[in-house]
Amino acid sequence: MRLPFDPPLAPMLSKAADALPGGDGWQFEPKWDGFRTLVFRDGDEVVLQSRDEKPMNRYFPELVAPLARTLPERCVVDGEIVIVGADGLDFEALLLRIHPAASRVKLLAAQAPASFVAWDLLALGAEDLRPLPLAARRERLERVLADAAPPMHLSPSTRDRTLAEDWFRRFEGAGLDGVMAKRLDAPYRAGERTMIKVKHARSADCVVAGFRWHKNGTGTMVGSLLLGLYDEDGTLHHVGVTAAFTNAVRKQLVADLAPLRENALERHPWRDWAEAQRDANETGQRLPGASSRWNRGKDLNWEPVRPERVCEVAYDHMQGTRFRHAAQFMRWRPDKRPQDCCYDQLEVTTAYELERVFGARAPRRADPRPRQGS
Repeated sequence: MRLPFDPPLAPMLSKAADALPGGDGWQFEPKWDGFRTLVFRDGDEVVLQSRDEKPMNRYFPELVAPLARTLPERCVVDGEIVIVGADGLDFEALLLRIHPAASRVKLLAAQAPASFVAWDLLALGAEDLRPLPLAARRERLERVLADAAPPMHLSPSTRDRTLAEDWFRRFEGAGLDGVMAKRLDAPYRAGERTMIKVKHARSADCVVAGFRWHKNGTGTMVGSLLLGLYDEDGTLHHVGVTAAFTNAVRKQLVADLAPLRENALERHPWRDWAEAQRDANETGQRLPGASSRWNRGKDLNWEPVRPERVCEVAYDHMQGTRFRHAAQFMRWRPDKRPQDCCYDQLEVTTAYELERVFGARAPRRADPRPRQGS
């Protein structure tokens, strides 16, 4: 490719914080819940590169032509691939795309087409823009994407902390999971954690209904605890895992959970795997043993325990009926009854119209307050 630099390029990364940074000199953006993607374009050639520097074209073929039509003839753009569902951004639909069959990907692309949200311009023509401050790169990005149309979008940005805090509260209902903060005077530092991300954090009491062994092997240490919540009909759904333990705690969990493994399958809500999986497909019940679409080599075999213990975990937000990311173990709750661990304890966020976010356009050097329509 005739660009100032060739793919792959390690993307600039972020580190977590509990609150937006203080002081002047910051640009704030919504945190998009999708696949981080760098787009390299040189004429008719368009390369989509993932965060881990792998090609993505085969998984999102519907984006290649719109990107070639919208982007400058020679450029490198940083952003996010997202899919918009009925209730906001749909990360599950993105995961489905990581499929080896091109026919399956083509079908999914027609049923739920992806969009690309751009937030940084790294190269334009023969010019390498990475050494320039973000403020200059953003101005150039707004200029080249002034006429962008779906599925290509310019991410909103603001220097107004009050507006960014408002985004943090309102945009979650559209599936966005926080706010990013970036220094206006900073160059693009590939592979470095220079951006700041502020995400939602909440806690929930969950039933421990099983566990997976550590990768070291069966009987060594507990790798993760399988978490469940009851719905209003009394059905226990698998909602995610918690796995961030020290090795000492992992070994102790083997002994702690041993009594609960006795006769665990007799009345376990997930006892008959084949039958339960078939029923789950019909009823929408989530189960913990389904194959991983993201990491197909991962062993997802699990060990049942009697669902009698409750733990409190921290989580950022829900993706449908389960935790979007692995939850963090906080403490055991011997004072809580398993049957009281229900979905109704979770905080519900009001859905925010995603088209208002996609429709946000920033006049140059003005704050882009989202407007109706797209």
